[in-house]
Amino acid sequence: MRFAKPLLTVLLSAAALGAQAEQKFVNVLTGGTSGVYYPLGVALSKLYGDALPDAKVSVQSTKASAENLNLLQAGRGEVAFSLGDAVADAWAGNEDAGFKGKLDKLRGLAGTYPNYIQIVAAADSGIRTIADLKGKRVSVGAARSGTELNARAVFRGAGMAYSDLGKVEYLPFGESVELIKNRQLDATLQSAGLGVASIRDLANSVAIVVIPVTADVVEKIGNDAYQPGVIPANTYQGQTEDIPTVQIRNLLITHSGVSDEAAYAMAKATAEGLDHLVTAHAAAKAIDRATMTKGLPLPLHPGAERYYREAGLLK
Repeated sequence: MRFAKPLLTVLLSAAALGAQAEQKFVNVLTGGTSGVYYPLGVALSKLYGDALPDAKVSVQSTKASAENLNLLQAGRGEVAFSLGDAVADAWAGNEDAGFKGKLDKLRGLAGTYPNYIQIVAAADSGIRTIADLKGKRVSVGAARSGTELNARAVFRGAGMAYSDLGKVEYLPFGESVELIKNRQLDATLQSAGLGVASIRDLANSVAIVVIPVTADVVEKIGNDAYQPGVIPANTYQGQTEDIPTVQIRNLLITHSGVSDEAAYAMAKATAEGLDHLVTAHAAAKAIDRATMTKGLPLPLHPGAERYYREAGLLK
């Protein structure tokens, strides 16, 4: 009889491990349907569904970065897209960025492609520089979204504030574009992968100009998450020259409540399914397996870490 208690303990521990390993739901948190997160999220859901056949996999359109991270912390999603600077703010509990405290349940899954700050105006608006936005009607993205946090940083680097603008609109990409078409808005700032559908739609409807964000502005932002980038010529119709701008890396984030087995499977499916992601959006061409674990501002999920070590992607 003296072995009964240890045996019971072993059996209960095994049962607990089995329950933890079973992932019943995987909700992929993305962004607006006219952005890049959403189509890539749909593509990931297919990969994750194949990798986790017993889980119900879904995709949710959201206001993107900040909302996604708060939803993960609350256990209302299992994996989410977010900009790297927003993740750093969430991990630090930066209230000004929309986080009431440290989001300590967040864990890294993978680094992905860079977002580019893309400031676009109607060609007949007279806007050619960031300074020309003074007194104009500008959409800066949904309030507290990754795009809106990026907008604040860019204007700060340019020595400007929202108070310098004629009117500030906090709108998703698609709505911003429609207002420019209807001459109810002068410009939109969108933080997204190159070739984002909303700006393609605008450029195919009206003549546009893409406003440069110069290297000195990037330097004055004073945040290592923001690096100089280039929007290559002909990314959008009528854009015939390379345009300097800012780039910020996008990350896939999960949380500590996701099982190690599920995190392992999702990291593996992401890293080994890049060709499938490229078919969903060309921005995925910039995802490099070799750098998926580099520069993350928070710990990797243990399950994802195990995959990367086994794959030789993490020493």
